[in-house]
Amino acid sequence: MEQYMYAGLWIAIGLVLIFSMAKENKIFILAGAFFLVLGGWWLANALLPAVDLFAGGWGIALKCITGAALLILTAAFVKEYRKKSAEARRDDEEDRP
Repeated sequence: MEQYMYAGLWIAIGLVLIFSMAKENKIFILAGAFFLVLGGWWLANALLPAVDLFAGGWGIALKCITGAALLILTAAFVKEYRKKSAEARRDDEEDRP
C-alpha cells in the first residue's frame, strides 16, 4: 500500500509542477516530467513485485536518470540565480545617488 502512496505522491507533485509552476519558469516542465517518471517507476515496481526496479540494471538506470535530471535542474537554477543577482545589483546601483 505504501508504494502506491509514494507513486501517487510523485505523480501529484509532477502534475503540480507542470500545470501550476510552468507559467513561472519553463524548467518546471522538466522537473515535473522527472517526478512523473519517478511516480511511474514506483507504480511499476508496486505492480511487478517479481522485478525489483530499484536494484540491478534497473536501479542503475534510475540513478542515471536522476543524476541527469539533477544536473540539468541545478544548472538551470544557478543560471536563474545569477540572472536575478545581476538584476538586483543593477537595481541597487540605479537607486544610489
